[in-house]
Amino acid sequence: MTGSRILVTLTLLVAIAAVSACGRRGGLDTPYEAAVQARKDASKAHQPVPPEPEKPVKDKKFFLDPLI
Repeated sequence: MTGSRILVTLTLLVAIAAVSACGRRGGLDTPYEAAVQARKDASKAHQPVPPEPEKPVKDKKFFLDPLI
């Protein structure tokens, strides 16, 4: 009984490790940067271009920011 539990636990740990390693590591894009990239991709593919994204406003300070 104990051997089967160890085997199941190890199998689950290997499965979790395999799934968590999927994907590509890189920086996150802001919504503005993603919209600009979508416009570039659409123009290269000769597809309808999405509307021009608005520039984001300057980041406002929040009183809880020092806690982060």
